[in-house]
Amino acid sequence: MMKDVTLVLQDGTKFRGKSFGYEKPVAGEVVFNTAMMGYPESLTDPSYAGQLMTLTYPLVGNYGVPPFTVEQNGIATFMESDRIYASAIIVSDYSEAYSHWNACESLGDWLKREKIPGVTGIDTRQLTKVLREHGVMMGHLEFEGEETPDELLAEDYGKINWVERVSCKDVIRYNEGAGKKVVLVDCGVKNNIIRCLVNRGVEVIRVPWNYDYTELKFDGLFLANGPGDPDMCVEAVEVLKRQMSASRKPICGICMGNQLLAKAGGATIYKLKYGHRSHNQPVREVGTNRCYVTSQNHGYAVDASTLGDDWRELFVNMNDGSNEGIRHMSYPWFSSQFHPEACSGPVDTEFMFDRFIETL
Repeated sequence: MMKDVTLVLQDGTKFRGKSFGYEKPVAGEVVFNTAMMGYPESLTDPSYAGQLMTLTYPLVGNYGVPPFTVEQNGIATFMESDRIYASAIIVSDYSEAYSHWNACESLGDWLKREKIPGVTGIDTRQLTKVLREHGVMMGHLEFEGEETPDELLAEDYGKINWVERVSCKDVIRYNEGAGKKVVLVDCGVKNNIIRCLVNRGVEVIRVPWNYDYTELKFDGLFLANGPGDPDMCVEAVEVLKRQMSASRKPICGICMGNQLLAKAGGATIYKLKYGHRSHNQPVREVGTNRCYVTSQNHGYAVDASTLGDDWRELFVNMNDGSNEGIRHMSYPWFSSQFHPEACSGPVDTEFMFDRFIETL
C-alpha cells in the first residue's frame, strides 16, 4: 500500500501525494522539467544532483526502465551516469504497469533499489505554476508517521558546491591510443558527451573538476555540464584562465562548461527564475536565421552584456533572450548552454562536436 507523503515548499505551500519509490525524507531545490519522455536519462544526469525533479508530463513510468549495461568503452549503454543523482521525482500519474522492448523493471522498483523517493498523485500543473510565479525554491518530503530531520530543513541548494560532489575523483581514459587527445573536465558529465567524443575517434582524458591539466599533453579541452552554481567553481575557472593565457588550443563547453568559459573570459553569471529544463527550447545561431530545437537542463545563465570585447554570443534563446553559447573572436574557443548530445531529446545540434573536432 502506498504511503502518504507531503511535498512542503519553502514558502509553506503543501502538495499531498502517495509514495511509489523509496521512503525517506529528503530536501532539495524543487524544479520542473517539461519533457514528455526521458526519465531514465534525466534521473541519472548529474546536473540534477540536489534537486527534487517535477515532471510536467502527466503520465510517467509506462515504458519502464532499461537495464544498466556497459559498453566495451566503459560507458553505460542507456543511462547518463553510474546512478540516480536527482534527490526525488515528483509526478502526477505513475504507471506501475509498463511495456517496452528494452524495459527490465518498473520505475518504482528502480527508485526503491537506488533508494530514491518517488511521489505520485500531485497536481504537477499547479506545482509548476507556483514555481513559475515564485521561482524555484527549496522543498522537502514528509512521509506519514516519520520525523523530518532538522538538518534537512536547513539545507540551502545555492550554498553547496555540487560539482565537487559529482565530479570523478581520479583521471579516467577512454579510447586510449587514438589519434588526437581531448581533456574532458568532469563537472558532472553525461555519458553521451563522452560517447560523442569517442565516436569521433579521439582519446578522452576525463579529469576531476579542479584538476590542473595545463601540464598535460593534449590537443583540445572540453568543459562538461554539471549541477549547481558555477560561481562555486573558482578552482576550475582559475585553471582554465591559466590554460587560456598559455595556449590557443581549442576549447569547447556544454552547459556548465559554457558558464565556466564565460567566467574565465570575464563575464558574470546570474540565476534564472525557474531555469530551462526541457526538450523543446528554441535557440538561434547569432548572425544567421538558423534556429534549433534543443534539450536543456540548467538554472543559471551567462550575462551576455558582461562579455569582454574579444567575445561574442554564439546562440540566443528565442523564448527569453538569454545566452545559449559564446565564441571567441580570434581563437577556437566556443560553447553552448544547451545539450548538443541531447539524450534524451533532439539531436539537431550534434554538429557542435564536429566543429570542435575540426579545430583540433
